Amino acid sequence: MASTSASLTLPVLPLDDEVVLPGMVVPLDLSDTEVRAAVEAAQAAASSGNKPRVLLVPRVDGTYAGIGTLGRIEQVGRLSDGDPGALTRGLGRVRIGSGTTGPGAALWVEGTTVEETVPERLPGAVTELVTEYKALATSWLRKRGAWQVVDRVQQIEDVSALADNSGYSPFLTTEQKVRLLETTDPVARLRFATEALRDHLAEQDVAESIAKDVQEGVDKQQREFLLRRQMEAVRKELAELNGDPEDEGDDYRARVEAAELPDHVRKAALKEVDKLERSSDQSPEGSWIRTWLDTVLELPWNDRTEDAYDIVGAKEVLDTDHAGLEDVKERITEYLAVRKRRSERGLGLVGGSSKGASRSDSGKGGGRRAGGAVLALVGPPGVGKTSLGESVARAMGRKFVRVALGGVRDEAEIRGHRRTYVGALPGRIVRAVKEAGSMNPVVLLDEIDKVGSDFRGDPAAALLEVLDPAQNHTFRDHYLEVELDLSDVVFLATANVLEAIPEPLLDRMELVRLDGYTEDEKVTIARDHLLPRQMERAGLEPGEVALEDAALRKLAGEYTREAGVRNLERALARLLRKLAAQHELGERKLPFTVGVDELRPLIGRPHHTPESAQDPAERRTAVPGVVTGLAVTGAGGDVLYVEASLADPETGASGLQLTGQLGDVMKESAHIALSFLRSHGAELELPVGDLKERGVHLHVPAGAVPKDGPSAGVTMTTALASLLSGRQVRPDVAMTGEVSLTGRVLPIGGVKQKLLAAHRAGITTVIIPKRNEPDLDDVPAEILAALEVHAVADVRQVLELALTPASNGAAPEVPVAA
Repeated sequence: MASTSASLTLPVLPLDDEVVLPGMVVPLDLSDTEVRAAVEAAQAAASSGNKPRVLLVPRVDGTYAGIGTLGRIEQVGRLSDGDPGALTRGLGRVRIGSGTTGPGAALWVEGTTVEETVPERLPGAVTELVTEYKALATSWLRKRGAWQVVDRVQQIEDVSALADNSGYSPFLTTEQKVRLLETTDPVARLRFATEALRDHLAEQDVAESIAKDVQEGVDKQQREFLLRRQMEAVRKELAELNGDPEDEGDDYRARVEAAELPDHVRKAALKEVDKLERSSDQSPEGSWIRTWLDTVLELPWNDRTEDAYDIVGAKEVLDTDHAGLEDVKERITEYLAVRKRRSERGLGLVGGSSKGASRSDSGKGGGRRAGGAVLALVGPPGVGKTSLGESVARAMGRKFVRVALGGVRDEAEIRGHRRTYVGALPGRIVRAVKEAGSMNPVVLLDEIDKVGSDFRGDPAAALLEVLDPAQNHTFRDHYLEVELDLSDVVFLATANVLEAIPEPLLDRMELVRLDGYTEDEKVTIARDHLLPRQMERAGLEPGEVALEDAALRKLAGEYTREAGVRNLERALARLLRKLAAQHELGERKLPFTVGVDELRPLIGRPHHTPESAQDPAERRTAVPGVVTGLAVTGAGGDVLYVEASLADPETGASGLQLTGQLGDVMKESAHIALSFLRSHGAELELPVGDLKERGVHLHVPAGAVPKDGPSAGVTMTTALASLLSGRQVRPDVAMTGEVSLTGRVLPIGGVKQKLLAAHRAGITTVIIPKRNEPDLDDVPAEILAALEVHAVADVRQVLELALTPASNGAAPEVPVAA
């Protein structure tokens, strides 16, 4: 049995994934910081004439073993590769105790030596164990050709030394060597070493037997046949060993031959099957090939859904799913009607280019390959762009797949990764077709304006081929590396900001604008679509809660001022949750009808009170120099206020100061407005002479929001004219238009969105450029009926319409900048 005795204090030399047993002589690399620190500490602590000693402790995954080896530094010099090293001999086992202090940067610990006691006369079982170990070790060494070591092993008689000699065995794992080190009983240690050596030799015998059996009888004509038979036998044996029936799905050759694949795909798949059958199970290439074959076999190469092309039914689907958006639904109906008529006449799909048609004679696709027009639905958030795509798929009787492109910055996300990369996958287009289960789905490319680019490529450029009807019938994904026909796929795209879409990509799409809903349309949508959906989510039965149209109108106009209906739906959800909670608490009985008066107690005060509804003295335009303008943002149209003030002459300030995070174009508009008023001050009866000595300050509120564009030119001109004349701007007037140095009002964009925003804000009179008058045809009739729209060509007309008449008494004080 083992007993412990002498106490030692030694520096710790950690060995990562390596174990030194007593009796072993090993070189140590002193280029390692911890090893060098331990050796230097041992040298510093060694007494004169004595060799330094260290404690060699295995460290596996950051964890130290409980027992280490007492090592003696025999020699310090250079290793065979020229690096500094130290030759160390293992002397005995040391049980590690608590840490202590010592010289140098090494870790010092206290330990006790482990004394091992072996009977002088070994029992018969131990003698047989020693004989067996020596026989196994001799056999293994002879196979390796290490004849010079055989005699040394045969001369070892000590049981402990014999067991520790197995530490040189390369087939033992680190965990097995740590177990040998921590086993203090020499007989148990020798028994463990013998079992490990016996298992290793058995594995070698099996490997040699298999190699011999495979080699025998194999000739050049039968080699491929025998290899396949062996693979089948191995799979069968593994399946029986694991208790699982043989998986016939692993026979990829049979699956490829049974699948209905295009000829070029079948040829590529069989080529990969040949590679798979030649590769070993341990080769990572086999896993890559299996994943590729699974992807190819799961793609619906010949599966297509029959198009419904019921135009009347399609129109009913669009009308049922969406209120308003009449021009958009009309365009989609036209799109479906043209596809139906061309399909019935065998003309293929609409939208093919002459390039695609020219290939019809060569059989490379022809007119049928020229895909249909790609519709780009552009509009602010919450107007129903994504749901329109679902409705198109329902109307056509096709599968629908949404591909989210927001934030995609890697070109490989579209075209796939090369198979050489770890974790390679096909691109999102191929995955969408696979998910749909048919080769002609409706694929919605959502948020196409949010696609970015960096050093990994430009995903928008990869989409050019996908969306080009003349090219996408031979789309080649980097992962698949076979041509995929996308000509029957109906692609739809959605975006919030048109300017963010690259021009080449936009050129391949037909633009359909969704500018937002009128208040009446919002009420209809809330009543027919949003309210039933939110009642179900709130756990309310139909009829338990009803909202009056007046309450819905107030929710849409004063609680949520937006182009879409997303915030309106959130407001309804909040209202219904409040009612459900009050019912459960016994505070309110259902059914209940919500009127205008109940909104404030339930969900608080309105957040967007119209300017016209405020007290005249509290309106922004109650002082000269403040004008209401109109702008277009990524969230739709919005009102934009412009404020102007003059500096006190005594301050000595001069020039033009602009604030509100204005872009370069907007700053230029302010300079143009000031230049026009200076040159036409006498004509307009404005005291522009004071501008030389008084600084002018123009500010556009919401200063944290960047703003740019020329359409605020007339607004800035009117603000400065109001400031100089002392005449207020009518609070019910809003305007938009670019101004020139001669006072001409030039056309701008986004008229429909701006008029919708003016109507939402309670504006009744809108001034637009004369050349934008044709754009009024796109504005809903009910909006035009509620607004008084003036189309003007000169800024003088703007001032006549916007400024209040001059007061008979003293003019109001001009705002002075602080």
